[in-house]
Amino acid sequence: MKRIFIYAFILLFFWGCKKDTYPGGTISPYIAIYDVRSLYKGQDITLTVDNMLGSDKIAAMVVSDHTEGNLPEGLLIVQDGRRLSQIRGISIPLGADAAGYLPGDSVVINVAGSVLKRVDGILQITGIKKEDITKVSSGNEIRINRVATNLILAKPDDYESTLAVVVRGGFDPLPSPTDVLAGDKILNDGFGDLTLHTLPTAAFAQDSVPVSANYYGIVFNTIAKEGQLVPQLRLRKGDDVSVLSSTIEIAPVIITGFISDVKGGDGNYEYIQMMATRDINFADTPYAVIVTNNANASTPTGYPAKGWATGGMRTFKFNLSKGSAAKGSFFYVGGDGKTINGAGSTSMSTSNWIRAFNYTTADGDGFGTKTGGLLANSGNAFGMAVFKDTVVTVNSKPVDVMFISTGGSLYTPGSPAKGYRITTTDFYDVKNPITREDQPFYLSGSNTLNLSYNTADLGYFYMLGGIYSPALGKWIRARTQTNVLLTKESAISEIEGVGSTTLK
Repeated sequence: MKRIFIYAFILLFFWGCKKDTYPGGTISPYIAIYDVRSLYKGQDITLTVDNMLGSDKIAAMVVSDHTEGNLPEGLLIVQDGRRLSQIRGISIPLGADAAGYLPGDSVVINVAGSVLKRVDGILQITGIKKEDITKVSSGNEIRINRVATNLILAKPDDYESTLAVVVRGGFDPLPSPTDVLAGDKILNDGFGDLTLHTLPTAAFAQDSVPVSANYYGIVFNTIAKEGQLVPQLRLRKGDDVSVLSSTIEIAPVIITGFISDVKGGDGNYEYIQMMATRDINFADTPYAVIVTNNANASTPTGYPAKGWATGGMRTFKFNLSKGSAAKGSFFYVGGDGKTINGAGSTSMSTSNWIRAFNYTTADGDGFGTKTGGLLANSGNAFGMAVFKDTVVTVNSKPVDVMFISTGGSLYTPGSPAKGYRITTTDFYDVKNPITREDQPFYLSGSNTLNLSYNTADLGYFYMLGGIYSPALGKWIRARTQTNVLLTKESAISEIEGVGSTTLK
């Protein structure tokens, strides 16, 4: 035992005395703009190697373009995504030299010794000279950052000095043929209202205002009297407006809610709530409502060869050919139980039921096999769509559509392509708004948004609250899912009151 102890001591002695030849790590000379911005705490701060944890440079992409005169004069704007792939930008006052850089220029900037300060609402790295900047390359692709306006409004500092695209932007009221971009316009993308600021001297200031477009621009902040940051979007050039449409397509019927799993047995008690966006006499202008259930056991199996018209256990149709609905009013389609939350609950018989029958004993209108579960409760996706006709084929395009979840055999690009057709709504786009490629089906391209299932057998009503403008033909506040837990005694006002969809 004594011998083992001696050997161990000798081993530790030589191990401890052996020279350490491990070279260790080296600190990157480049600091992320994310980390630079985080150093600012409301007071000017000099950037040093110490407070930048050993770094002294930023490596970034230029996004500013002064050729058409709409950006703050003399500011070079750069961005990167070095920290957690989070895009962050910063402005650098460079005077006339700022115009010598173009979007896509890759630059390395020595920032040690410069001062980080907020000037006129914009966080800037001041004290940088042209000789502090090395242009590495030009013509690089800039990552497109699609941002909803509500995110910019909620966190203006995060998006300041970054290039963003606001998709499907429009204005309220609608622009007249004589309206131009100059001045402050309130840009709405269905998520919020953001100021689009165009200088009267900008080269494109007198360009006309489109009905619907994508707006590529740089986010800048101003400071309100109360001290909070107020964001605005500035286009760099006229080409930063990508026109999507010059016409207005109004959805005459919109989906505003549904209950897919009442308390107790579901059969004959599920229903869909909708709203008319104009006065409708269904005898004169008939519609159809179709639901699709994509459980693995639903037949026919596989991708829906006939889309919404597949029938069987996959799609079930209600024809709306009688009755009427006034503009802005709710109406219902579903089982003829006509109660708010299953058997024995509050009666909805006095509500406006355009089509209701016992789907557990009767097949759908034209296609769809009778079923004890019209709307799925969990698992694979189910959806619902409204069509402006009672004749629905594989090529029919709905006027509104909504899906829950993503599972099941829903879409294949083919050839031929098979799936459930969508229309352009607050959730979906028949053309990719960025690439402009066709994507006419759910789960094709960017059409991946959906609602989430609720806990089963509790009686949740899916309230889809938003604001739809028939005049603009768009959602000016996109629908959001609010899960309203109903009881057997719940009143109709709980599904038609606060939080419901409204028209503007």
